[in-house]
Amino acid sequence: MVTIADVAQAAGVSISTVSYVMSGKRTISQETKDRVERAVEELDYRPHASARSLASRSTNVIGLQAPLRSGVDVHVVMEIVAGIVREARAHQYDILLLTSDDAEGLRRATGASMVDALLLMDVESDDPRIKTLRKLSAPSVLVGLPQGADGLTCVDFDFEAAGRAAAERLIALGHRRVALIGSPREVLERHTSYAERLSRGFLAACAEHDIPATVHPCPTTHESVAVVDAVLAAHPEVTGVFIHNEGALAHVAARIAALGGRDAIALCPEDIARTVPTLTDSIDLPAEELGSAATRAIIALLAGEPTPKVRLLPPVLASGRPATTA
Repeated sequence: MVTIADVAQAAGVSISTVSYVMSGKRTISQETKDRVERAVEELDYRPHASARSLASRSTNVIGLQAPLRSGVDVHVVMEIVAGIVREARAHQYDILLLTSDDAEGLRRATGASMVDALLLMDVESDDPRIKTLRKLSAPSVLVGLPQGADGLTCVDFDFEAAGRAAAERLIALGHRRVALIGSPREVLERHTSYAERLSRGFLAACAEHDIPATVHPCPTTHESVAVVDAVLAAHPEVTGVFIHNEGALAHVAARIAALGGRDAIALCPEDIARTVPTLTDSIDLPAEELGSAATRAIIALLAGEPTPKVRLLPPVLASGRPATTA
């Protein structure tokens, strides 16, 4: 393997001179620079990543805090992470997964110069990490849209618009009472941003059309069937159901289909929707693209390029089977 010493010998200079030419930290004569650069090219020298980091004070590593908290769908999280990793690799960055889920983990990663920037997932509406982010020198991007994030860069799916789209689709199908079967109770109790925004959009659209609507937390297990039965027992006039709970989706959709006379729309990644044939429609949750978009934003910040403070990926309603009600 070619070393910096080999380059120095070929160029007839010292190792420190080669280092200065590559880092630009000292003024070197053009003749000497030309000799060093010619030797680098002829020997096909590739400096070790750690040497580049010392020269540029850059690690080419992005810290990713993706807490796997209770109630969070791991499949969707991993799709987002896959998008992050793919995009980071395309820009020659590595990803360091931070196992902590608090602000202290962010301080450790940046304080020890382990990362150049931070990506944060599972963002709460009033996220306690935001206060710390404002004090850190490293740029950061939130995969989420919390309250009070003024000045921070946020990239997310437009959950509020998705809630509206689902409600308007059910209303257009003729339903006069609808329900949202949503995230597990612990997700709602943490005031997770996406769950609150989805509910807000769904309920607001229904209110604008004077359509009664309710939101119901739901576990991700087969016990979700009991939630469907309880909702319909309390509100038998519900004929349109919006589902956002990937773990419970198959159970809930199957139960609604078995009861007959009702439509079900789901918000989930397209590959999951394809496995549930009883859905009337679905709204794609582009998890990988979300991860890619967040990573492109952090790369832009690192490059000093202008970046929108908030970018929301728009919902797209997939065409499903004909409605069962008019």
